[in-house]
Amino acid sequence: MATPLSADRMLAVLKAEGLTVHEHAGWRTHERDAATGKPFGPVIGVLIHHTAGHGDREICFNGRPDLPGPLCHGWLGKTEGLWLISPGRANHAGLADLDVLNALRDEKSPLPKDDQANADANDCLYGLEIENLGNGVDQYPVSQYTQAVLWAAAICRAHGWSEKSVAGHKECQPGKVDPSFDMDVFRADVRKQLAVGGQPVTPTPTPSRPRVDLSRLVSAAKTDPGARQGHVTYMAGVNLVEAALVAEKLLAKAYAGDGSYGSLTRDAYAKWQRRLGYSGTAADGIPGMTSLKKLGAKHGFDVVA
Repeated sequence: MATPLSADRMLAVLKAEGLTVHEHAGWRTHERDAATGKPFGPVIGVLIHHTAGHGDREICFNGRPDLPGPLCHGWLGKTEGLWLISPGRANHAGLADLDVLNALRDEKSPLPKDDQANADANDCLYGLEIENLGNGVDQYPVSQYTQAVLWAAAICRAHGWSEKSVAGHKECQPGKVDPSFDMDVFRADVRKQLAVGGQPVTPTPTPSRPRVDLSRLVSAAKTDPGARQGHVTYMAGVNLVEAALVAEKLLAKAYAGDGSYGSLTRDAYAKWQRRLGYSGTAADGIPGMTSLKKLGAKHGFDVVA
């Protein structure tokens, strides 16, 4: 456990690791500490995410209708590089498995299975959002992935942590799928970076298949259409399904990628169900295991119950 880095210290350690760092206007005082009454820290590790979208730096700074910003400490664009978003408490991790958090604090490996959401991880984890659709098809440029490794290594080095203090969101909170690359490989790359002492290595990203949680997707399909415009129940999973429906030419691209399972997404999924031979109430746009698995098999994601 450690005291969080100040804004000045954060900037300094990232630059010392070889990163070019952009400072978002207002980032030094942009945090959720005052609004929640819960100060950031002590910190125990870093958490890696993908954004499940593109061009979402300002969303990460300002937040969404259902979740106020900041949504991370750093945002890493495909071509825009690393931007500092917040030095304090940010809405990036949510509720996580306490057993996983304890393992990160104690640097135990391998991490236990994340089968609960019973501890506030926004209190104790730094968060990096990496611009990527997370659909297993959208590639991470080597330069972007390398910067993610440098970001994690810089923070670990500053606190005297090893790569065992690094986790993916999908390893901490049940149902999460981010990031869409192999975290064991990522940690190995962080370990190599820590060993070379500030001289950047050039690792290669290793993609892994993202997962869609059926129960969370069904909840989104039942909740989002009747909610206020822009309501998001399950951003990562919905974006994966919408990207697949776009590829199947059942949903216009303009209506995909916002994370909301709205009425147009429901109608598009109903068309997918009818394409598979379902009819009546079995083709109502609410995903089932068989239809979702068939969609995932064609478009690069797995399904969990």
